[in-house]
Amino acid sequence: MKTRNQKPETKSYYAHPSSFIDDHVQIGENTKIWHFSHILSNTTVGENCSFGQNCVIGPKVTIGNGVKVQNNVSIYEGVEIEDDVFLGPSMVFTNVINPRAFIQRKDEFKKTLLKKGCSIGANATIVCGVTIGEYALIGSGAVVNKDVKPFALMVGVPARQIGWVGVSGNTLVFDDRDTAVDGFGTYRLHREVLTYTPKTKN
Repeated sequence: MKTRNQKPETKSYYAHPSSFIDDHVQIGENTKIWHFSHILSNTTVGENCSFGQNCVIGPKVTIGNGVKVQNNVSIYEGVEIEDDVFLGPSMVFTNVINPRAFIQRKDEFKKTLLKKGCSIGANATIVCGVTIGEYALIGSGAVVNKDVKPFALMVGVPARQIGWVGVSGNTLVFDDRDTAVDGFGTYRLHREVLTYTPKTKN
């Protein structure tokens, strides 16, 4: 274990002096790691990410580009995070379904996948082994124990779907043709499956 005290010109990212970066870690350009955080070995972090105070990442975790992690979040082995994901303060991951202090279950870690653009609210819990779809939004304090559809709005314990959100994170309002439009594109709902067509750039 070592602190990142290299000369500024050798770093393409920022790590606060109180943070720790283990060996065999890759960190992308313009990523910022703030006070008292720890990045464990064999972890890969993309570009333009931000990790707040008191975060623990790894070992063997992969994080995409543009990910924002608020204070007091631990991302354990078995969790994979795609681009542009938001993790609210003090949200929780697990990686074992049936933990015991006296039994080692490192060979039983279950994969948890957070797809591009999804957001997890403050104090939410993500039970291991689930996939959270693209741009889904998990409300504060929710407990997710099953897969979440893309663009789904989830709240409660256990989490249940109460609606749909767009790329912006705002609740979608559908017309009589089950179509909704926002500044990012068009959304069509058919048999509880949402299809998104991005807005054409001029």
